[in-house]
Amino acid sequence: MTIWNGKPYYSLNSYLKNTYGKKLYRLALDGGMTCPNRDGTLGTRGCIFCSRGGSGEFTPSRQLTITQQIDTAKQMIGKKQKNGPYIAYFQAFTNTYAPVDYLERIFMEAITHPEIAVLSIATRPDCLSDATLALLARLSRQKPIWIELGLQTIHESSALFIRRGYPLSVFESALNKLQKLSIPVIAHVILGLPHESRENMLSTVSYLSQSGIHGIKLQLLHVLKDTDLADYYEKGSFPVLTFEEYIDILIDAIELLPPEIVIHRLTGDGPQKLLIAPLWSLQKWTILNTLHAEMTRRGAYQGRRYLCPRKH
Repeated sequence: MTIWNGKPYYSLNSYLKNTYGKKLYRLALDGGMTCPNRDGTLGTRGCIFCSRGGSGEFTPSRQLTITQQIDTAKQMIGKKQKNGPYIAYFQAFTNTYAPVDYLERIFMEAITHPEIAVLSIATRPDCLSDATLALLARLSRQKPIWIELGLQTIHESSALFIRRGYPLSVFESALNKLQKLSIPVIAHVILGLPHESRENMLSTVSYLSQSGIHGIKLQLLHVLKDTDLADYYEKGSFPVLTFEEYIDILIDAIELLPPEIVIHRLTGDGPQKLLIAPLWSLQKWTILNTLHAEMTRRGAYQGRRYLCPRKH
């Protein structure tokens, strides 16, 4: 078993220490955008699991400038890291869903900040116009750019159910364009979507293992208040994964991934005030410690071919 910084997989922390010599903390930012699933372009209710804040519950107020948000976010994580460099993470809603001149202004404000080392942008693959891609290419010549794409699943029936709003071919096209620009892509996957089997979940991970993505976020499905998913769950329409089931699926998912793919997330952080289920997901360190112990106990990764972790 190969161990990177005490973990039996190539974690984001390992990648950052390998690339920058230290751990970099994310500063969650709000670019003031919405989403085509909310403004009426594709729908008005968002994806079935998405909170009203569009995953931006941990960001500073969008009424602040980007520089002010960076300063505020630094204070929020002050106990973890008092000095940079940091990752500027545009997290809330769809962060390329705006005119290019506006995107250039806010992204430049972040990327030129002296304490920002990396710009990470969460978006949808159907919101990457040629002009936006050209902007990202220009920015990537100043500092590293990561693009996070919310795929969630490769299965079209699940995509329709969660109201994702685009087919798999759109993700493939966006991934191909970003790879041609040498911009690393981090794919988001949700494990535990309603009516998906273990095999369904693992086939999504298997597909991504061969796609050339740079990193992956494996997210446990969270049922949050004031979402359509919550209404569906409270009717008894589907069960959430148990702790034991999730650990077991995670191990199988990790073993499907080439060892050079950076694993950015293994649990996800559902806001405690919004979380309905599974409540055990609030025990983040218990999950991670159990995962590491169980992988060690099983001798996970034995017989795999290890590659040298790459730097970008």
